Amino acid sequence: MEYEAVIGLEVHAQMLTDSKMFCGCSADYANAAPNTHTCPVCLGLPGALPVLNQRAVELMAMTGRALNCRVNHDTFFDRKNYFYVDLPSSYQRSQYEHPLCTDGWVEIETSEGSKRIGITRAHMEEDTGKLNHVDGLSLVDYNRSGVPLLEIVSEPDLRSAEEAKLYCAKMRQLLVWIGVNSGNLDEGAMRFDVNVSVRPRGSREFGAKIEIKNLNSIRSVERAIQYEIKRQIDVLAAGGRLYQETRGWDEDRGITLSQRSKEYAHDYRYFPDPDLPPLALDEVWIAARDAALPELPDARRRRFEHQYGLPAQDAALLTTERAIADYFESAVAAANGHAPKQVANWITGELFRLLNATGKEIGDAHVTPAGLAELQTLIDRGAINLNTAKRVLETMFHTGRSAT
Repeated sequence: MEYEAVIGLEVHAQMLTDSKMFCGCSADYANAAPNTHTCPVCLGLPGALPVLNQRAVELMAMTGRALNCRVNHDTFFDRKNYFYVDLPSSYQRSQYEHPLCTDGWVEIETSEGSKRIGITRAHMEEDTGKLNHVDGLSLVDYNRSGVPLLEIVSEPDLRSAEEAKLYCAKMRQLLVWIGVNSGNLDEGAMRFDVNVSVRPRGSREFGAKIEIKNLNSIRSVERAIQYEIKRQIDVLAAGGRLYQETRGWDEDRGITLSQRSKEYAHDYRYFPDPDLPPLALDEVWIAARDAALPELPDARRRRFEHQYGLPAQDAALLTTERAIADYFESAVAAANGHAPKQVANWITGELFRLLNATGKEIGDAHVTPAGLAELQTLIDRGAINLNTAKRVLETMFHTGRSAT
């Protein structure tokens, strides 16, 4: 029997705010000593009252609009009750019944063409603390507790590990592009939960949903799904039965491991948080969030193809990051609109090579857009040939000198 996978993804991304979701503690805890960015609110102490972070709401609404979601006018926070040591209050303030954003979609470019992935919901919540296992002890750092978190839940529209990888990469690109998330997966700024099931190809019924929790890299998402699809098919092919459960991913061994039976919504005993008033947003406020969005990567990629005559591959490379796209357009403007294809070749070729070799971002490059345009002008005038220009660019990159 031939099987197909049915995959849904939950993306958890920390929002780039100065303070935490419900208190004034700094949300920039990356290099801080443990438990130094805390207060009675984010430690869940009795009697401490939360105050909603306005900037987090703005960023959440911008994210929803970037995901083609409807931003709902009326919403509120619930308490999601569960007991774990990194959750000091034994409940998480989240959104359940009335999320801020619903019914959206994004498009991914697969090997078989463009595919639209539905977004069920995108909502706000607070992050938990973090467990550190040291010398046989489990220590809790609450610096992360209360950091603003957005959760994006997809429809079960993904059918392969490749599509899931592309979807995660698209989410990372989009959230970094609009300034909502840092994109630093190594620091836990974005994590993924994967729901995987298999069913006979052509069937409309869903199989038992297996959730794989807390994947912290796009590569791990791809590997975990590949393993889990094979594992589930092997169980069914041997006459076994699959049960809904939560599994963890062992990166070193490349396998998933059973952790617990899967919880249902009623297990969390959701109810509206009595300490937070409902949130009411009007059309004027929502329109202002639309106006705050930059030109999004897909739209900019298409414009690069049409306005500058770039091949699709070049346009895609130049719009992987907003800073790269800005650099390209600044360089073309400095060249008075001349030779955009040549400018694109320099960026995606030699400049990318030098950036990769030195581990730098394009914003750290000593070669300015005007400097790159100047170098292309020297080639156009016949002052230097292409091989000489490559050596000149490398000198510019390392020293900051001009092309002349």
